[in-house]
Amino acid sequence: MGLKYKCLILDHDDTAVNSTAVIHYPAHLAVMKILRPDVKPIDLDGWFIKNFHPGIMNYLARELGMNDRELDDEYEIWREYNTKHVPDFFPGFIEALYHYKNRGGIIAVTSHSEKDIIEKHYRAHAGNFKVAPDIIFGWDDDEKKRKPSPWPVLEILKKYDLDKREALIVDDLKPAVLMSKKTGVPVAAAGWSHDIPLIRDYMEKNCLAYFETVRDFRDFILT
Repeated sequence: MGLKYKCLILDHDDTAVNSTAVIHYPAHLAVMKILRPDVKPIDLDGWFIKNFHPGIMNYLARELGMNDRELDDEYEIWREYNTKHVPDFFPGFIEALYHYKNRGGIIAVTSHSEKDIIEKHYRAHAGNFKVAPDIIFGWDDDEKKRKPSPWPVLEILKKYDLDKREALIVDDLKPAVLMSKKTGVPVAAAGWSHDIPLIRDYMEKNCLAYFETVRDFRDFILT
């Protein structure tokens, strides 16, 4: 049986793994305790919204006023949390990728997490369904090479000789929509990790599909 899309361009955090609630947000609370002890941290939904807009780096640098030294300290705390903790994949996600890849599908990842961390997560949780991405574009110091830049998506299309209609971006947040608009590659929303009205409304309006569950995602890519 053929595939609707030859390549999935997947986000990682809160699309593949449940990482914000168990790693990124707790790391932020630790950062605030050290670097901004007199400032009340935003709650978890607020953290998702800041990821959505204006983006975490803008939030840290502009809204919280962190200087370069503080941003380096923030990174070290975040990196330590990522090194010590491994989040779970959402139930059924790895299995869906396993069946997709067995039909000849290509799995690409574009993420603001670092490549070695993403690889570690896949190694740790593959279980009976051993799946690894074919290519990963993680955090890059060069803004022109990290999402929402179109560069990772264009590189994926070029490497695998794909037409833009043969790939599908799947993500829970706005950067994927911006990549889609810049490249013409369709985008679908992963809605299973959070249900924040502001984010959901935007993703429903700007994506070709909104998947409330991993099962919805699986059915879409395999049928």
